[in-house]
Amino acid sequence: MLKQQLKQADTENGRARLYALENTVELTNLIPPTVSYESLGNALVVGPTSIIGSLASQLSDMTTVTLLSTDGEKDEALSLYFTSKVAISGFLGSFQVLIQNQCETINLSKVAINQEHFDVILDMTLDGCMREEVPVPGYYPVGRGHPKLADALEEIPTLKGTFDKPKFFRLNNDICAHSSRGLKGCERCVDACPAGALESIGTDKTGYKIEINPYLCQGVGTCATACPTEAIHYALPTPQETQKFIERTLANYFKAGGVEPIILVCSKPHEQYNMMALQALPENVIPIEVEDLPSIGIDTWFAALVNGATQVMFAASQRMPETIIRVLTAEVAQAQTLLEQLSLNKSTIEILYLESLRQGPPELITQDLGLRLGDMQGNKRERLFASLDALAQQYPIDTPVTTLPEGAPFGEVKCDTDKCTLCMSCVAVCPTRALHHHDGDVPNLSFVEQDCVQCGMCEKACPENALSIQARFNWDQESRQAPQTLHQEQPALCLRCQKPFAPQSMVNMLQDKLRGHSHFSDETSLRRIAMCEDCRVIDMFESMADDPTQQLKY
Repeated sequence: MLKQQLKQADTENGRARLYALENTVELTNLIPPTVSYESLGNALVVGPTSIIGSLASQLSDMTTVTLLSTDGEKDEALSLYFTSKVAISGFLGSFQVLIQNQCETINLSKVAINQEHFDVILDMTLDGCMREEVPVPGYYPVGRGHPKLADALEEIPTLKGTFDKPKFFRLNNDICAHSSRGLKGCERCVDACPAGALESIGTDKTGYKIEINPYLCQGVGTCATACPTEAIHYALPTPQETQKFIERTLANYFKAGGVEPIILVCSKPHEQYNMMALQALPENVIPIEVEDLPSIGIDTWFAALVNGATQVMFAASQRMPETIIRVLTAEVAQAQTLLEQLSLNKSTIEILYLESLRQGPPELITQDLGLRLGDMQGNKRERLFASLDALAQQYPIDTPVTTLPEGAPFGEVKCDTDKCTLCMSCVAVCPTRALHHHDGDVPNLSFVEQDCVQCGMCEKACPENALSIQARFNWDQESRQAPQTLHQEQPALCLRCQKPFAPQSMVNMLQDKLRGHSHFSDETSLRRIAMCEDCRVIDMFESMADDPTQQLKY
């Protein structure tokens, strides 16, 4: 339908747009991995008696229909269950419904239909029994206002049988900045999920990791947008494939004679709204359909700009879930901060709320940035930095460092050298090796700013509270990529062999803290702290050989 509308264009830009979209290989999920739902067709309708009473007959195609009243109002013509409190969890084919009557908690499906679970829930309560902003499959919170009752009644009878749903995302825990050695760091993806599909599992002893529940995941994409390391990303197509698709589309647009292209990122499930938007916009606006708006991130936005787009917009709606709006708005605001430092109009990357089109067309950017970088390689951060560095060369900036809001995934680590003992606890937990130790005999702590995602684990791991993080963007490519020495000092030399083996401050600190301890009551024991581990063992055995009673201490 969308392409049919585009074929009606009669301007040079319109024809170039059609050529670009028809001659660029489409992004398709050919063989996506899936999860399966099994539904027997047992439905539960929950809500006030006066509302749910008429709905059972409209769901007569279901295997069973159970009515649960939440207001206690009786109706002799209906077979009702009553509750003062209800808790619903699960998904299509596997909903557990626990009700509270007096002091007893009851699994309603066992009582009502002799099954472990209900398969489908029609929720007519005002606030909804499940609070996820994006409802799980099989759950219809009509009482909250979306979806419409008519749509729910039409769809529910079709939910009997086996259904497959794509696994939208991939997660690579090896590059995840969430946890290391029992410490928690970045939780951006968990905070960004409106479907409740992501959680942190584990303990301080076993460690933590992010887990995606594929049955709850709705493919919204806010987790991928929020993830700074690309540990979590859209599976099919991958971010790189989407970015290449946009690059090729722009190249074909220019090949056909089009000028000043504007990329409009659209959500595939909302094609009708996308068509309405394109009718109100000029014909140099190129629609790029994705599963959901946040499924591509800031790296792809800037890649479009440095490959000829004059503007990147998002066809959004103010009716989108609050979390999606929050995440997308924050990411766009971050991009606009960077654009302003380049003296570019911040609306070069902008959210276009479709409701605003009733008041007139939005501000459109026609300035060609003069860049055509072509195929961009690397991970999410490498692609983003490549785009921003290219823009910084084209549009020099006066201030080499831009301060960003707390929580931004770019910034520096500061070290209080008076406190730091170079124990390397921070290095042990750093997920990206932004903090590391340079090879050599001189104890040192080095830092690469471009690799820092501001996860905060180094702060938590430091026993001396010597580290702090500061969100910012460093436009100086050379200093951002080069290792910086945060702290170094002369090594302690082993008292026996003179081999350098540890920072002198750490040796001094240990001797000060252990002085007076019962196991270190003599100077000989304290002296061994200033020896390397080999010489320490040798010294202990020599001491026992000279005085066998020394064995009683060990």
